[in-house]
Formats: sequence, C-alpha cells, structure tokens
Amino acid sequence: MTPHHTVPALTAYALAPEKAWTKSSYSNDGSGNCVEIAELTATIAVRDSKQPAGLAFQISPTAFSAFLAFAKNATV
Repeated sequence: MTPHHTVPALTAYALAPEKAWTKSSYSNDGSGNCVEIAELTATIAVRDSKQPAGLAFQISPTAFSAFLAFAKNATV
C-alpha cells in the first residue's frame, strides 16, 4: 500500500501577493474559464481567476511545461 500524504490547502494569497499573479493569455475567450499563475521560487502556483482569494495549487516548472505542451495540442 502506498502511503497517503496530506498536503495542506493554501489560499492563493498565502502563496503569493496579488501583484505576482498573471492571467493566462488564453483566458480572454469570454467563457469565464480563466486561470492565473504566479512564478514562485521553486514552483508555479495556479489559481482560478474567478476566486482570487480561494485555494491554489503548486506544480513544478517541469510538470507545468508538460501541461502547457499538452494543452496546446489538445482538441476539445
């Protein structure tokens, strides 16, 4: 059995100040589905722009780059 690791939930403001967050250039399609990122020292923080004070998650730069490559090639 694999050990279960609990990661504490962090708000976006606990991870980075408001001025550190940047909205995705792909988030301006009018759908309201927007994400913002903040480049931290060792990770990338991601939050929902509709809930800027809500929860956010962190991802490694390598994993974020892989996600972006996948998203650019994905068809919906």
